[in-house]
Amino acid sequence: MTPPDQAPARLPPIHTKAGSSSPMAAATRLAVVLALLPAAFWGLTVLFPPLNHDVAAILNFSERWLAGEALYRDLIDVNPPLIFVLTLLPAAIGAWTPLDGPQSLLLCMLVLCGIVWRMTVLLRRGRAEGPVEAAMLSAAIPLVLFVVGYDFAQREHLMGVVAIPYAILAARRAEGLPTGRGLALGTALLAAVGFALKPHFLVLPGLIELLVLAHRVLRLGAWTGLRASLRDAVPWAMLAVWVGYLAAIPLLFPDYFGYVLPLVWVYYLDLGVFGIFGVLLSNRLGTAIVAMAILLPLAARPGAGALAQAFAMAALGAFISAWVQHKGWTYHAAPLLMLIPLAAMLLAARWADRNLSPARAKTAAWPFAAVLAGLLALLTAYGGESPWREIQFRGSKAGLLTAKLRQDALGERLLVLSPDIFPVYPALNYARAQSTLRTMNLWLLQGVYLECPANGARYRETWEMSRAEFFVYRTVAEDFAAAPPSVVLVATNPLIPWCNGQFDFLDYFRRHPLFDAAFAPYRQTGEVEGYRIYTRED
Repeated sequence: MTPPDQAPARLPPIHTKAGSSSPMAAATRLAVVLALLPAAFWGLTVLFPPLNHDVAAILNFSERWLAGEALYRDLIDVNPPLIFVLTLLPAAIGAWTPLDGPQSLLLCMLVLCGIVWRMTVLLRRGRAEGPVEAAMLSAAIPLVLFVVGYDFAQREHLMGVVAIPYAILAARRAEGLPTGRGLALGTALLAAVGFALKPHFLVLPGLIELLVLAHRVLRLGAWTGLRASLRDAVPWAMLAVWVGYLAAIPLLFPDYFGYVLPLVWVYYLDLGVFGIFGVLLSNRLGTAIVAMAILLPLAARPGAGALAQAFAMAALGAFISAWVQHKGWTYHAAPLLMLIPLAAMLLAARWADRNLSPARAKTAAWPFAAVLAGLLALLTAYGGESPWREIQFRGSKAGLLTAKLRQDALGERLLVLSPDIFPVYPALNYARAQSTLRTMNLWLLQGVYLECPANGARYRETWEMSRAEFFVYRTVAEDFAAAPPSVVLVATNPLIPWCNGQFDFLDYFRRHPLFDAAFAPYRQTGEVEGYRIYTRED
């Protein structure tokens, strides 16, 4: 390993003397452009619709919260409050400026990615980087910030974004390099907020801190290394954020622990295709297992370096986080798409720096980075959803529903009776419409009707309902009758098992006299992509 106090290798110069350039310099400039082109392509891709459906749904809830509805009382969701708190910023920008909600959210995300990229530049200063490693990191870091495509701004993506500068900081700490206090604490606090979005994410900093401790023990000895870790302000600052956040939830959001979390435990966790072990054979996590079976032994080799090991530990933590959620959804694997390639590309670059002469390494640095970045971009496009979702948006299910809602419900309130998040979101966001449902979808009904009623009936009577089902049945009817919206959107596929007939949301809720009376003036005015649209006749 290169001594930590060695100056970083300089990248090959592009210009020779003033006003002229050599053929080699011109080739280097072309390689730089080609190496950065994938990041620019994916950065532009994420700006086009559609916005990720979960991101759009959270944005819609934050907009309603900003408008006066109470989180976890009027707005009930499985997510802990932090993501809604953070999304208040784009919600406010959308409310108080000409930008709409999705544009404001994308703006905030671009600013965050810019801050993270700048942090990585500052954190890399003073590290011993070979020319290939330096070029590869300069091309790969901006690329992996955007390469998740459709899952851009998902909670897992946010976690992956803040994990990158945190991993570089961890490598500096492991190598014994000094870091400015402001930069170190700023990086740690930003990472702590990202890791606090879901409890599963905390395994990632846990593994990285163990890696830092192991490096210090090997470098300084057991007792001195342990003391150095105990005196390190970074983990203590992160712990303070997590403890403060956990303590604030029951004070500021008492209904989350008292009411929402029990519902999640009983009805939400079992909604999904995979079990805890079956998800390991899904295409995303199954592929990740193969990739990490190769990556982790290579990262454990002495010449791998602390930074590659930090990225590998981050990837392992992201894998464990995706596994324990056992849903197999694309965004759960989004950090793996960022961190596994980043670690693998870094290992390849360090191999090139070790095995090429200094002159050849300088010459090959940017072409090597361009090839690796291009391969990652092509492989991601080949096996992923983007940029194809963006290209096909107008004719897609979400695009057609967006066009219909813009026609029938632009800027209106509407009741959505659907088990779906997609394509209801982001169609509502693009139509600047607001749902009146207290939950993002009817996941509670899905949960209580996973099994057929014991008496064989299609619907339970009110005296047979659990508290959760009666809450949905009552509040939907009462809210609808108290303030009838302009439009009712009803999914034709309830995603509820067949039990002596198809589950029909309108039939279910019209058994309530308040709902039935309030629905009388509505007439069906259209149907698009599995959704019936009813408009109130005033």
